[in-house]
Amino acid sequence: MQIAAAAGMNRWSWGNTGNARKPERSGPHQGRLMMLLWIILSSSLCLMVEGQMKIPPETVQQWAVSFGKEIAVLSARYSGARLLQKKYKDIEGVVKMEEVDGEELVKNFAEEMEEMLGRKMKSVKRLAEAAEDADLYHDYNETLEFDYYNSLLINMVDEDGNPLPLGGEFPLEENEHFNNMPVNTQLSNIQVPTNVYNKDTDILNGAYMSEALNDVFIDNFQKDPTLTWQYFGSATGFFRLYPGIQWTPDENGVVTFDCRNRNWYIQAATSPKDVVIVVDVSGSMKGLRLTIAKHTINTILDTLGENDFVNIIAYSDYVRYVEPCFKGTLVQADLDNREHFKLLVEELHVKGEGKVKKAMKESFKILNEAAAMGQGSLCNQAIMLITDGAMEDFQEVFEKFNWPEKRVRVFTYLIGREMTFADNVKWIACNNKGYYTHISTLADVQENVMEYLHVLSRPMVINHDHDIIWTEAYMDSVLFNTQAQSLLLMTSVAMPVFSKKEETLSHGILLGVVGTDVALRELMKLAPRYKLGIHGYAYLITNNGYILSHPELRPLYKEGKKLKPKPNYNSVDLSEVEWEDTEEKLRTAMVKGETGTMSLDVRTAVDKGRRVMFLKNDYFYTIINETPFSMGIVLTRGYGEYIFFGNVSVEEGLHDLQAPDLTIANEWTYCETDIDPAHRKLSQLQAVVRYLTGKEPDLECDELLLQQTLFDAVVTAPMEAYWTALMLNTSGMDEGVETAFLGTRSGLMRFQRYTGIEKRVGKSFLSPTDKENMFTLDHFPVWYRRAAEYPAGQFLYYMPRQETRAGRIVIATTSITVTVGKKTAIAGATGVQMTLEVIESRFWAIAAQPNDTDCSDVEGICPLRCDSIDIECYVIDNNGFVLISKQRNDAGRFFGEIDGSVMATLIRMGMFKRVSLFDYQAMCKMNPHSVSSARPLLSPFYGLASALKWFLSNFLLFLLEFNFCGFWHTEHFADAKPSVGLSHKKKGDILQPCDTEYPSFVYEPSVKETNSIIKCGRCQKMFVVQQIPESNLLMLVVQADCDCSRQYGPITMEPKEVRYNASVKCDRMRSQKIRRRPESCHAYHPQENANDCGGASVISLSASLFLLCLSLSALVS
Repeated sequence: MQIAAAAGMNRWSWGNTGNARKPERSGPHQGRLMMLLWIILSSSLCLMVEGQMKIPPETVQQWAVSFGKEIAVLSARYSGARLLQKKYKDIEGVVKMEEVDGEELVKNFAEEMEEMLGRKMKSVKRLAEAAEDADLYHDYNETLEFDYYNSLLINMVDEDGNPLPLGGEFPLEENEHFNNMPVNTQLSNIQVPTNVYNKDTDILNGAYMSEALNDVFIDNFQKDPTLTWQYFGSATGFFRLYPGIQWTPDENGVVTFDCRNRNWYIQAATSPKDVVIVVDVSGSMKGLRLTIAKHTINTILDTLGENDFVNIIAYSDYVRYVEPCFKGTLVQADLDNREHFKLLVEELHVKGEGKVKKAMKESFKILNEAAAMGQGSLCNQAIMLITDGAMEDFQEVFEKFNWPEKRVRVFTYLIGREMTFADNVKWIACNNKGYYTHISTLADVQENVMEYLHVLSRPMVINHDHDIIWTEAYMDSVLFNTQAQSLLLMTSVAMPVFSKKEETLSHGILLGVVGTDVALRELMKLAPRYKLGIHGYAYLITNNGYILSHPELRPLYKEGKKLKPKPNYNSVDLSEVEWEDTEEKLRTAMVKGETGTMSLDVRTAVDKGRRVMFLKNDYFYTIINETPFSMGIVLTRGYGEYIFFGNVSVEEGLHDLQAPDLTIANEWTYCETDIDPAHRKLSQLQAVVRYLTGKEPDLECDELLLQQTLFDAVVTAPMEAYWTALMLNTSGMDEGVETAFLGTRSGLMRFQRYTGIEKRVGKSFLSPTDKENMFTLDHFPVWYRRAAEYPAGQFLYYMPRQETRAGRIVIATTSITVTVGKKTAIAGATGVQMTLEVIESRFWAIAAQPNDTDCSDVEGICPLRCDSIDIECYVIDNNGFVLISKQRNDAGRFFGEIDGSVMATLIRMGMFKRVSLFDYQAMCKMNPHSVSSARPLLSPFYGLASALKWFLSNFLLFLLEFNFCGFWHTEHFADAKPSVGLSHKKKGDILQPCDTEYPSFVYEPSVKETNSIIKCGRCQKMFVVQQIPESNLLMLVVQADCDCSRQYGPITMEPKEVRYNASVKCDRMRSQKIRRRPESCHAYHPQENANDCGGASVISLSASLFLLCLSLSALVS
């Protein structure tokens, strides 16, 4: 080495012949430089030699084999897996194995759902008939006085202890069927929004008339005890709800809930519609007028649903689209697009002179082209004109585009106190089958916007067409004030209620809408999990392709410690959940209402996206008749293809079913406990036992599921004695082994706690809150699903995610199978939960060769010890997560974060495969440099600055124009303010919907072992990887004295937001996916009285407010 170094120096000295003499003149300096270079070069070469450390692969292999045997024996012993497999093996001769018929299964499920939903529709029809008859025989009384039960005022007293007017005693009792909410099942009561006077004559007459519904509510509930809330939403604004409840106002004491704003009301009251909103942004619309206009637009948007289509045009000297991307087209009015428009509307500012003619031409052009091309709703079409006056001669526009058919209705909203152009604005509406309203304050907006719904409902009312509608999935966070109730996904079935009086027939008077709710969880119970296999599931979609129910639908996100619905939770498309259906063949077939089947190779994530599985799924789908819904089920090949049946006597099964270590899935329906109120307090296990013992013979139970459960109870019964014997042999127990458990295909679970609660590290494991490891309505336990990845008898080991475990614990699990002929079905899974120290201690004892080891035949380091400072040793699982490391904090982390160089090399060598997964329901932090990364086409100049500018420049005008008496309607004022710009949160802290891509890593089992050297600058790192036999684990031994972090960064599993360029964003937003239009459309009736086209708005105030305004007027004068 020294010779080589000297030769190197000599070459350096004489390499440049032109300067050969210069070093000679340097003298001592040159000599010292030569010596320094020689030292540096020698040191580098020494490092290189040391870097070529040799880790003997055969030693690592011996360790892996020994460790594998030890943990396999440990896991098998404490889980009892061999005994359980033997017990199922013994019964193979007496069981019957059948192939699951997916087509028959989905047909049966759909028929059961159709029957259940049909009962709800019959209940709603009875309500509609009763309401119409009650109105027919009710004579309107201008002087009527009637004390109804107001849900806000019941059971409340004044300072003297007297009941409040419209209050009184109203008994309430907690009821399990209604989520333990205090209710009155003998009476309904009435809620009135704060902005509606609760003693208005219309309200009193409607409340009196609708008292007739009480008997029908009760009768419906007796005929169908699975019914939940039943209600009548009146066109005058009151809401009659059964069973009666105590209504809770918001923190400001205001009741903002208005039934006429609810989707079920709007969809039932009108047919689908295409709407172009045209807003005047000329200079005269400044200040409060623009604020009212914006609020009017937002209120109109709130009346639209996913069967409607919309666009918004702003005009002054010229016409511009609020969203340029939507130029010349209509977009579906789903939640995403409506919220997008609301953000853009906040950006509107005034300038120039109003030229309405151009805007109207553009609006007609959009609507005409949509109709001609078969786009949009192909039903009602309307233009909503929002302006403070129209001065142009616009008659020729209507003559050219709309007369004489008047196919497009025009609704006009005159903004502000100025009435100069009222006749012009009213003329537009009255000559185009629309309606005119005058909005002078924010408080006027709600009532005046609702008028257009009554006009659009006229043809349907005159025709007396009672179309039944079903809504998309939604959560009613307004109606219910507790989180458990407000976060339940539901759908509503509703029907319009009409006046049948002959004298008002041509006016087409809509009395209101009746409806009832269906909790989607209850609906999905009709597709039992046990029939679908380990990875199988059922799902529902709407006619628009949106998810109603799907195990992968994640409608909630966490904001701090509180769960909240995502902004777009009910407009998640099937293609965003079943994203492997890249050509959308599945979605298209289901949206069209077809019946069929198809197969897909899918990547599916478990354990919250940390782990990936590759499955072959068979999809079966059909339509649910009389509804806009389609249903699908998924059976996974190798897991859900076969089902087996065995018989045992009820006596024998019942004995084993009552063992103390046994539970069954409480979210599954073994017996229907929600029909008879006396059964609602029973757990599923209690109900099953009472049914089988004859104590409750009237219970409706799933006989097939009970048969499987009893059979599994008998077969698994010996496990109790096995586990107990182990626990009693305290001298032979390994410390740290905490829980043995098993689960079967029937939702049955047994578990034995080897360790008391005070010593147990995994305290939360298999506790009632540990949903991931229990049988639920949506999925089998994680340990059950993961066990099925490997052959029966081979254990799979993993650490649960940090947020789901209490302490450092490991779960070992294996599947149990039944084979009849060539057909194999998974009967269950069993395993053991232990502390990490249990396997760590065994590993460190094995991974250290003694000092007296015979190293004569070993090439490389000998003796090799993992406790050496030169060596790092790891045990990782098949997804790259660390179980064992010298650094305690490494346990549970992804190995790529710890050593990116080795992980990158393993991926390159094919031992690990990187798999891309996508999440189209993600929530990302808002980019502080843009308004919305989910809707990034918005202007960036938006927020606090614009709000302040608006406030300062218009405050005086606001005070001058604002109607003081209208100030009472504070909820409207609150709604109208810029909702994002004045947010107290920093933009970077706000979460919003986005798409993300995230990696998962999976081991390639065909590569049993490998080793390599990684070159990292001046050093080299050697590592050896060895599969641990009969497990999903790998052993890594890595040279520790070569730092490669500069050359190789960490490999993380962090999701990355998928950002789209402007063109792609626009294409995605404009795209019109295939959808199935509602079958009925009521856009025209020759008897319609179009002369009823509106007038000035009137605000209904309470008597006290009216007197207050009079007093103030007197003071001012």
